[in-house]
Amino acid sequence: MKKMKKAGLLLCLIMIGAFALTGCKSAEQKRIVRIGHNQSTNHPTHIGLTAFKDYINDHLGDKYVVEVYPNELLGSQTDMVQLTQTGAIDFCVASNAILETFSKNYEIFNLPYLFASTEAYHNAMDDTEITDDIFKTTEQAGFLAVTWLDAGTRNFYTLNKPIESPSDLKGLKIRVQQSPTNIMMMKLLGGSATPMGFGEVYTALQSNIIDGAENNEMALTDNGHGDVCKYYSYDMHQMVPDILIGNLAFIKELSEEEKVIFEEGYKILNETQRKEWIEAVAAAKEKAANEQKVQFIYPDQEPFKEACMPLHESVLVKNKAIQPIYDKIQEYNEKYPSVAE
Repeated sequence: MKKMKKAGLLLCLIMIGAFALTGCKSAEQKRIVRIGHNQSTNHPTHIGLTAFKDYINDHLGDKYVVEVYPNELLGSQTDMVQLTQTGAIDFCVASNAILETFSKNYEIFNLPYLFASTEAYHNAMDDTEITDDIFKTTEQAGFLAVTWLDAGTRNFYTLNKPIESPSDLKGLKIRVQQSPTNIMMMKLLGGSATPMGFGEVYTALQSNIIDGAENNEMALTDNGHGDVCKYYSYDMHQMVPDILIGNLAFIKELSEEEKVIFEEGYKILNETQRKEWIEAVAAAKEKAANEQKVQFIYPDQEPFKEACMPLHESVLVKNKAIQPIYDKIQEYNEKYPSVAE
């Protein structure tokens, strides 16, 4: 499977390269804008990107043609970030965990229990005083974040036993995203962190290489994880955004008029994706419970939160640049506290 995926990626690169060498030089040839992501075509992210595509094609269709490639057709998220860096593709949706490897400022969003509520999370992410200091930090890597996407709340789901307290994670191999912060979170909670790409998780669960994973509800249905994992525990350890990044050279080459249109397109993407997310989560939960027979568990979150709080302290000590961002987020937490409080 991996060889087939790599072969497909190589073929894509060859096709992209061939186009760059031929079609782009024609005055009549429209510039193809390629966007890659790792979700299915019925996922809110794809629906949002389709709205972005339609808007750009409607307003700049005389010069640009936007194409959206779902389901890791252009490679894994890591592959797509690298392709965006080089300009082989123009945009991709990246996980915060991957972006943390390019800029330490992104590690703040990977902190468990950073946001007190969904309202605090959304309002903080909409505040450019918070996001600008993070989004602009990857320019030296050749790409720039242009908007954020809702990825819901991350929770644990497992094959053979429900997670009702941190002690239930002891001895379990849990897939986490590929970032140092997520690995440390798992260590503090007592489990064994097993970082791997999202596309590898289903096979790893099915073959018992791992005992569980952590993600939002749509991983159960859209990606089939609920076919093998029958326990989903709402410990709500993270609210982490996905990020749309764009090739820096492409963004800088846009005219001022084109930049305004693209900026509006980013807003349409964000608004559409977030609206679709609410409906998709409700539908996923219903399907998981009724068709996949997944049991939903609601443990006391406080023991999980207490176990993870030392990670906040250690990250802030090592990365003092994010302290003002962290403090600003706390203001939103005070304004929009957890319902449980």
